[in-house]
Amino acid sequence: MTTLLDLCSLVRSKNAGPFTLTFDFMCHDEAAYDTLVATGFLNKDLFARLYGVHPADILLVNHPLALAVKVSLPRPEVQGDLRDADCYAGQQYAPLMDLRIETDGTS
Repeated sequence: MTTLLDLCSLVRSKNAGPFTLTFDFMCHDEAAYDTLVATGFLNKDLFARLYGVHPADILLVNHPLALAVKVSLPRPEVQGDLRDADCYAGQQYAPLMDLRIETDGTS
């Protein structure tokens, strides 16, 4: 078992406009990227469960040349709304950091 930080040199969340939240996962190297993608850990169901969004509203894109995975989904609250607790969305990646990834010995 491993974590995202074992595979990624950068894990971040940020706004992609006032209505969209985006996550970037940039891997250490090609082997780490291949391992991360092969596990299927980063999937729409995971983000739907953690962020309360319907899977059909989630965009997940693998970028093999950049050794990165990008995930975008609707923000739970519009940026700047009175109920918005994270205006820049820079803390939204936190629930992902302690999750364990099963790699079946491929890392």
